[in-house]
Amino acid sequence: MKSARDNDFVYQAVYRYLTTLIDDAGGGAAVRMPSLRQLADRLNVSISTVQYAYSLLEKEGRVYSIAKSGYYAQALFSMDAPGNGNDLLETVYVNARRPGMCVLSADEPASLQPLDSPLLTLERELLRQYPRQLQTFVQPCGELELRVALAARYTSSTEHFWHADDIYIGADLRGVLEILISVLELRQASVIVESPCDWVILRLLESCGVRVIEWPLLAEGVLDLSVLQSLLENEPVRLVLLSSVLSMPHGKGFTHERQQAAAQLLNHHGVWVLENDCYSELDERNDSQRLRSWLDPERLLVFSTFEKFVGAEAPFGFVLSRHWREALQRHFLLRAFRLSPIRQKAIARLLNGGRLDQHLSVLRRMLGERRAVLIQVLHERLGDTLQIVEPQGGATVWVRSLRPVDMANVFRRLLKQQIIVAPGELFSLQGLHADHLRISALHHGERDLPSVIGLLGDALRLSPGA
Repeated sequence: MKSARDNDFVYQAVYRYLTTLIDDAGGGAAVRMPSLRQLADRLNVSISTVQYAYSLLEKEGRVYSIAKSGYYAQALFSMDAPGNGNDLLETVYVNARRPGMCVLSADEPASLQPLDSPLLTLERELLRQYPRQLQTFVQPCGELELRVALAARYTSSTEHFWHADDIYIGADLRGVLEILISVLELRQASVIVESPCDWVILRLLESCGVRVIEWPLLAEGVLDLSVLQSLLENEPVRLVLLSSVLSMPHGKGFTHERQQAAAQLLNHHGVWVLENDCYSELDERNDSQRLRSWLDPERLLVFSTFEKFVGAEAPFGFVLSRHWREALQRHFLLRAFRLSPIRQKAIARLLNGGRLDQHLSVLRRMLGERRAVLIQVLHERLGDTLQIVEPQGGATVWVRSLRPVDMANVFRRLLKQQIIVAPGELFSLQGLHADHLRISALHHGERDLPSVIGLLGDALRLSPGA
């Protein structure tokens, strides 16, 4: 353990040690893991360090705890029954966490080049600067230093400006969106979302009783404004949820002309717009504009998360809103998010010091290179089988089968070979995109990418038509 501790955070070394124990245990029945005390004594670390490492593994689904009994390594799920039930999304999540899986469904861009190390180094420096007694003072809407930094980053003109009081930070994106649904009174209301749409957003809206109206994008991710106009004229639309610049999972960026035309239509109808800004920092074009640049700032809200471009150590979600200040403050106070003030200060220093922009430049280049390899292999192996949408940013590629195919069957076939893909139906509540897949080349493990894509081709050819 000494060499790892010399160059790394102690909990990370403990985490690696535990993953080795879990992998050595293999599949089959659940295996009891060492107790907190046993492991602390064995590795000469604190009990709290061991507990934190276990909590990370528990979050990943690698271990589970039983009261008064201890921690157990999570048994591998049966290949024949990969999920607990028939929910396709659950099956994807459950199996993506299993050891040894080739995960072609991952959308974790920052995992390619996370900022974890600089972030945690900053955090340790700040811990030495700030007395511990000050860390107990928690601001319910987020640390002021980070809110000031975000307000500055999002301000682009005298018209499109933000103040720190317009920024609200929560523990994660889901928690922030749940608050927005309550504050905006979206339950039973009609909300337009572009389709395909992130499954986290779709499932959340559905679970909260929101009437979701899907606005299908055209094949290349183009906005069909005639459909939007018809919906605005004929439906009681409370809110429109649109991507800022990159429409995911398409990965295509909207042109200035389309953005302007859409904004004019939305402004004309006076509808509230909720802008999804989660992927804007990953846009690889030099001349792109955010949708909010054309929208009425008095009818606009924006949400995002640091996790997509900083990494798992910065899971916080945030929202920008000039309105509903009292209601938002009350909901954030009641939700009582427990956010580390020091971690938020560290993120603020990354934003203000230029370190984040340097990181983003490298990350975008690396993602582009990784996608280019994937697209090349797809063209070589499956060019006559798939239509490939070449994205302008992000970590994933959106593809469509050129013949009718049951993608659920494709998914099951690949799962038996320990390969995970994301069927297109996950990105719709109305059964759209059933002939699509979202794939990435972030986490194919030790397996050769061309051979994995070859297996995908076999599954597509062997699967029956839809």
